[in-house]
Amino acid sequence: MVVITLQRNKCIGCNYCVELAPNQFQMSKKDGKSVLLHSKDKKGFFTLKSNDDVIFDDCDKASKACPVKIISVKSI
Repeated sequence: MVVITLQRNKCIGCNYCVELAPNQFQMSKKDGKSVLLHSKDKKGFFTLKSNDDVIFDDCDKASKACPVKIISVKSI
């Protein structure tokens, strides 16, 4: 299982996550910040739990490319 967490309120809208993992992230047209698709919000932390291990590599690259380090990716 892959667990992805995004601290959306700290997003600066650089778009790296969308470029590296377009199936999991997109940019909001309202505020220009990243959106973690199909995630659940809990106090500003958006979390996606997926049984699809294929998404780990792209999301890990997005996490490492994020200049404000607000994306966390774990494989459990």
